[in-house]
Order: sequence, then structure tokens, then C-alpha cells
Amino acid sequence: MATATATTATPLSSFSSLSISLHTTPRLSFLSTTANHKPTTRLLPKLALSSLICRASSSSDKPPTEIDTSFFDNFNPNADEDVVFDPPTPPEDFVSPPSFDDLPEEDEEETAAAFEELYGPAYSGISILGKDINVMDSKVKKTGALGKTKKEKIKDGFDERVVQVRRVTKVVKGGKQLRFRAIVVVGDKKGQVGVGVGKAKEVIAAVQKSAVNARRNIITVPMTKYLTFPHRSDGDYGAAKVMLRPASPGTGVIAGGAVRIVLEMAGVENALGKQIGSNNALNNARATVVAVQKMRQFRDVARDRGIPMEELWK
Repeated sequence: MATATATTATPLSSFSSLSISLHTTPRLSFLSTTANHKPTTRLLPKLALSSLICRASSSSDKPPTEIDTSFFDNFNPNADEDVVFDPPTPPEDFVSPPSFDDLPEEDEEETAAAFEELYGPAYSGISILGKDINVMDSKVKKTGALGKTKKEKIKDGFDERVVQVRRVTKVVKGGKQLRFRAIVVVGDKKGQVGVGVGKAKEVIAAVQKSAVNARRNIITVPMTKYLTFPHRSDGDYGAAKVMLRPASPGTGVIAGGAVRIVLEMAGVENALGKQIGSNNALNNARATVVAVQKMRQFRDVARDRGIPMEELWK
């Protein structure tokens, strides 16, 4: 019987048809047949995986491909040759701009105007360009009591009047949720007025929300040169009914409750008003707005009819 022989320098390609074992104990590697047709058992010693990989890599190494360096054959970075700068020739009518040092010096007002054009009004509160220096005040959040941030009122020409603040509750599964409802009327006292309502967990937040809501519902109040209504009108909202009547100069605003606040914020100085029905402040304020929206100026009616204004009373 043939003895076991050790294979030391066998290429990796010769092991492709063999069963290589990498276990610690030698196992049956392959079966070879002799001339007497008797199977002979050959054992392979323990081979390290790294040695096989190294042999495979050494057998398959090939010379790397050459890199094309023809572009740098005629270039020598260490040469002392002078590089000639050849700029394009300027056109015939070209005039070179003056140097920065040759320009006239700017005074303080020109410097401040250029700074304000880029960055806005300075902290000194003086606007060179005549811009509003308080336009950003409403957007700046300031810290108030207890570390809470507060926002100043928006300076847009509208005044605010709080009509009513009430506590309202919402019954939920876990109990009652307490909130505040505020009714605010805003107006510029020049014919623009709006009514808004808002709810929040705090009174200040509720007033701010209702003021924003009122600014979204601005209407125009038609008035004569005597600051009164052009004609009588009635309006209702829900169960509240409001009656509005014009008045002669010097009469003043004779009304009560939310109707008086709406008329004063609109700029009406002579008018009569009466609440009929419900005493709800929100419904009466909105009924006043409905009555005002029904009013029309004489010139608008004459234009729609296609007749002169003098013929309206004939």
C-alpha cells in the first residue's frame, strides 16, 4: 500500500478537483486508483487558509497596466522659465474705472443711508430714508413676568376695545376645561371697524387672538360729512336685533352696550342706536355690523340707477 505523501508546493489550480479539508484532523481527501485497480487512500495535511490565499494571489499576479503620462512629458514644474502673461487687448472706447482712492469721501448721512438700505433703521431710532422705525416692534418677543414672553400690540393704526371677557367651560371625560373668551372691537375711527372673538387658557392670549380675528373681519362704515349714517337701517344676528338711526350734528352717540363701542371705534359721532331682543354682547355687536353693511351712500345708489344725485329726492 502506498504511503501518505505531503504536498508542499502544489498550485491552487490543482486543488480545484479535490476535496480540501480545513479541519484540525485529517480526513479522506481523495481516492486514486492504481494499476491493480485497488483504491488507495491519501491524506492531506492541515493547510492554513492564509497560505492558500497567498499562493493564489502570487500565481495570479500580473503586471499593472501603464498609465498614460504623455500630457506631462513636455512639462517640467522645476524649470526656471518665465511664464509670459498675454492678456487680451481692450477695445478702443474702453475707459478704465477710477481707483477707489480717487473717489470723493462720503459724509455721515450717505454712509447711514447706505447702511439703512442694507440692514434697516439703526438702533438710534433715526431713519435717514424716512422709514417706520417701529415696524418691527410687534415681531420682537420680550420677556415679561415669570419668564413668559409677551408680544407688543401691532401698530397698524387700529385701536382695540375689549367688549367682554367671560369664563367658559368645556365638559370632557375627565372633568371640565376652563378657558376664557374675549370679544374685541378694533377700528381706526375713520370708517373701518371689525368685531372678533377668541378663546384661550389665559386672558391676555384670548384678547390677542380676538384682536387678530377682528382685523380679519374689517368692514367700511358709510358716513356723511356730519359723521352720521346716510339713512336708517336695522340688523339682526341670532336673537339680537339692532336699530340704527342717523342724528343731527351735536347729538352724539346715543346707544348702549356693544352697539356704542362698535360705533365709536368706527368714528361715528352722531347716531342713535337701540338693542331689541337679546342682551348677548357678541350677537349685538355682530348685529350692528350687519345693519351697517346694509347701508349705502347716496352717490352709489345714484350711480347704480344712472341718474344724478339730485333726482334721488324727487
